[in-house]
Amino acid sequence: MPSQTTAAEKILQRFKGLRQQMQAGETPLFTIPAIWDAGQETHNKACDVIVTNQRVFGYIHVTFPRERLFLDALPLASIRAVSLRQKAFEPVFRELVISDNKRKVYIRARRQKIVSLNEALRAAISQHASTAHPSYDTADTSSVTSPQVQAPSTPIYGKQEIRGTFERSPLAIVLLFVGGLLLEIAGALIWAISHSAQTGLPLCVAGLVAVVTSILVLRQRRIS
Repeated sequence: MPSQTTAAEKILQRFKGLRQQMQAGETPLFTIPAIWDAGQETHNKACDVIVTNQRVFGYIHVTFPRERLFLDALPLASIRAVSLRQKAFEPVFRELVISDNKRKVYIRARRQKIVSLNEALRAAISQHASTAHPSYDTADTSSVTSPQVQAPSTPIYGKQEIRGTFERSPLAIVLLFVGGLLLEIAGALIWAISHSAQTGLPLCVAGLVAVVTSILVLRQRRIS
């Protein structure tokens, strides 16, 4: 359709190098800025999430100060479950969990954007997953000379509300870390102005403890 063609061209022109990353017959349909977490690296990736008629993927391509390309994709035909999650003590952000038979990808963005992504992904799967890339059954290669095409199964869609303690929530960790830094700065300033270690040192120590505690809690959340 002309509207889809126009939208696709706008997306291709917006992202440098994206056209070269498209597969044969692939067309971009929707995009939002988000955080892509595939559980394979220490840090999440702030990137653009792009939905096409074949895949959903996180994408980064920058050339300065050095060229860097990130592209992590899930084929639409391989997606088995999509869950829209709302976490307690995260009023702004929502999370979309996409899983196939091998792994899960967590996409975080503002509520309106993640809802739009969920709708766009569901529409893309409904319209294009059956023709994107058929699945092949190659479990017994000794007796089968040609791959058997399997009909793609419909993904399971759901919503989750995850509750947890405020002390271990991302918001609490950020507040603890920022508060610790402010205490350290305030302690150092008071120490410098009053020339009294008894006045400024306790604030510096309290701030250091808060910062270290926030880092430890964050590591525990990643491990768990």
